[in-house]
Amino acid sequence: MDLEVVRTFVAVAEAGQFQKAAADLSITQQAVSKRIAALESNLGVRLFTRAARGAELTIDGQAFLPHARELLRVAERAGASVRPGRRPLRVDVIASRSAQSGLMRGFHRAHPEIDLDVMMLFDIETAVTAIRSGAIDVSFRAVAAPGRPLPEDIEAVRVLDEPLQLLTGPAHALAGARSVTVAQLTGHRIWMPGIAPGTEWGAYYDDLVAEFGLTIEVTGPNFGSDALLDTISDTPALATFMGEHTRLIWPADHGLRRIPVTDPMPVYPHSLLWHRDNPHPALAALRTHLAATTTGKDAAGTWAPGWVIPR
Repeated sequence: MDLEVVRTFVAVAEAGQFQKAAADLSITQQAVSKRIAALESNLGVRLFTRAARGAELTIDGQAFLPHARELLRVAERAGASVRPGRRPLRVDVIASRSAQSGLMRGFHRAHPEIDLDVMMLFDIETAVTAIRSGAIDVSFRAVAAPGRPLPEDIEAVRVLDEPLQLLTGPAHALAGARSVTVAQLTGHRIWMPGIAPGTEWGAYYDDLVAEFGLTIEVTGPNFGSDALLDTISDTPALATFMGEHTRLIWPADHGLRRIPVTDPMPVYPHSLLWHRDNPHPALAALRTHLAATTTGKDAAGTWAPGWVIPR
């Protein structure tokens, strides 16, 4: 059913005159008459009786009026549900305890009036497809991986360089160090079963290994962070990397150590991705917030892969 025809019917019913309804709708009286005639033909009933004093609803018109008003209300709610600024900003982060999630918590504290819908997609290809389709508004990723430039309609800006830390158990040879240099990690086994080939974080650690001659093992199933922490705690020969802003909790008797890595400090480069034609007003607020609250990108003494977007 044509909503403009329904809207015209309601306008005539409320105005009591075709001429006044035409003025209210900014159309001609002839257009009003044609719309009402089309609606009556579609419904198979008379909706108005025409009299010198105006248009009066028939019994069928009185029965149809509340439903017509409800149709218009439903149409308005449907439009509002997807209208930019009236729906939540849909944001993709890699994990709930990641630095990216922390950035969004900070944004929510600064802008509690903005509704957010946070989700976790697997890799950059999935995220870019979702951005282009409109399924999400923004994604936090390390971009662009070698040989996979971003599509021209995707914008990206570097928002945070997150330092890596070495996580060891209490019996590890480096457990007592206040910090370790990258050179000191040579020959130590760094276990990271969550690295998936073909992902942007896989490309990042491939470059880290190639640059500094480190040994990163990805063998074994990935049972999640709890299993990883249990194994690191119990195995003196193993360590793992963790982002400085990653929030993990473990039992006190694990005795785990988080040790800064220096000389140079490897950083994981987080960028924000969005479609250049995305009109959601909260996107501008998010970008402004991140620009004002994150610093240190490409700082002296840090290392990030050369393929990462530098801005």
